[in-house]
Amino acid sequence: MGEVFRRLITGIVYVVLLLSAIFLSSDAFDFLFMAFGLACLYEFKRMTHLKGYYIFAAYLTLWWIFIHLLHGYNYSASVINVLMFITITINTILLFYLFSKKEIKYNTLQKFLIGLFYIGGGCIFLTMIPYQNNTFAKLLIMGFFILIWVNDSFAYLVGKTIGKNKLFPRVSPKKTWEGTIGGLVFALIAAYFIAQYETSLTLQQWLILALIIVICGSVGDLLESKFKRDAGVKDSGAILPGHGGMLDRLDSLVFAAPFVYLTLNIFNYVS
Repeated sequence: MGEVFRRLITGIVYVVLLLSAIFLSSDAFDFLFMAFGLACLYEFKRMTHLKGYYIFAAYLTLWWIFIHLLHGYNYSASVINVLMFITITINTILLFYLFSKKEIKYNTLQKFLIGLFYIGGGCIFLTMIPYQNNTFAKLLIMGFFILIWVNDSFAYLVGKTIGKNKLFPRVSPKKTWEGTIGGLVFALIAAYFIAQYETSLTLQQWLILALIIVICGSVGDLLESKFKRDAGVKDSGAILPGHGGMLDRLDSLVFAAPFVYLTLNIFNYVS
């Protein structure tokens, strides 16, 4: 009961902090996820035994360039697209790591690039998602978080209740196909209701977004489980009582963020 209580209190604090940052100002939201990104990188650095502190300097430099320096720059969209291409490429390469049955050892440079773009790039694009048509779309980013939370919560509940068929036992023994499908179904239901309030996207677009968030978020969760399994640890850290580390909390978000950003750009282009 004490563990459940700790998880509940930590979850409430996390949600209140997130909502406060979103509705306070765009700068507060940016700063919050800059800090979250640093915490995730620290945990990744420990898990992979990446030496030195260069990755923090590189991440903060990227953050400053893409969140502040490029505003109003004529070729900012093209430069952002380059970062998006690199980030999605790194994430795609990590799929080979996830599904490989052979042990893959990364050297220092490879660990540096993976951490910088998989986590750092993910946090940067997570911050870029609510900026649509030069405005900070609070309900849009809230919809993104709600879809992630609904998927995670109902995947756990459905899997715990009726889950029998393991999804990927070699990496995450507790995840089931029933839980994954349940999370998707409830995320699609949530997308329907979100579309009634956040009308910058159509119902069809919200449903597509929910599908992408569930698929990419589930992959991100499995990927972080693979990193933890290879590192021989249960959690990425202990900063969140009952929840483990910050990366444990944000693994789905950081992996899904560049794909969601790309999807939103496609929606804007075809509309």
